[in-house]
Amino acid sequence: MNIPQLKKNNLIFPHANDANKDGIVAWGGDLTPSRLIRAYQSGIFPWYAKGDPIIWWSPNPRLIMELDDFKLSRSLKKSIKKFEYRFDTNFKEVIQKCATTPRENQNGTWIQKEIVEAYEVLHRMGIAHSIESYLDDKLVGGLYGVVVGGVFCGESMFAHVSDASKSAYAVLVKHLKYWGYDFIDCQVPTEHLKSLGAKEISRDYFLSRLNEVTMKNIEHKWNLNKSILHKFHMPRKSKN
Repeated sequence: MNIPQLKKNNLIFPHANDANKDGIVAWGGDLTPSRLIRAYQSGIFPWYAKGDPIIWWSPNPRLIMELDDFKLSRSLKKSIKKFEYRFDTNFKEVIQKCATTPRENQNGTWIQKEIVEAYEVLHRMGIAHSIESYLDDKLVGGLYGVVVGGVFCGESMFAHVSDASKSAYAVLVKHLKYWGYDFIDCQVPTEHLKSLGAKEISRDYFLSRLNEVTMKNIEHKWNLNKSILHKFHMPRKSKN
């Protein structure tokens, strides 16, 4: 199967179901906001190694986290109390630490300079967001991702202290549920996320779910006051 090449003046992607057996939909193009937004709306995301062209993916199976399925273990519930949490106060440092933090059985990173720059633009547009864990006022863990309607598309996470990223993820899940989001797109299946409750689904089912909520408009503030996030409790909804 020949993988289509994207032209820079054409934002149209092949259908996600036209991906090859590895989940590759296309290659080439660019990382402009318009193309990235179109990609996520189509169930496609960029993922490629240094020196390679941009490669666009839509894997089958897909991994998602139903918000009600998140597994909050007793040990994680205890760890959550150690940190302070903030949203969108340090997006650039979060994505840079995701790029530079060493990972077991992984050499290098797919989060290259052009990826950082592209997602910083999405962050300034209010589309990409970070969730941050702090210990003694120092950033020690977190994650970032992209919002598409009622879906949070998780991109990467890092931890410099045990459970710092898991705790940030738990805080994210609870807030997404409170705000009215539908699920988290975890993209590529990993045992780590499965252990937290994520499940594999078919690409067809993922695309149908995505299509249902792509245009959902959820209004809330991401840059929450840190005092709200310091403890793992949600503000009560107004009776009005």
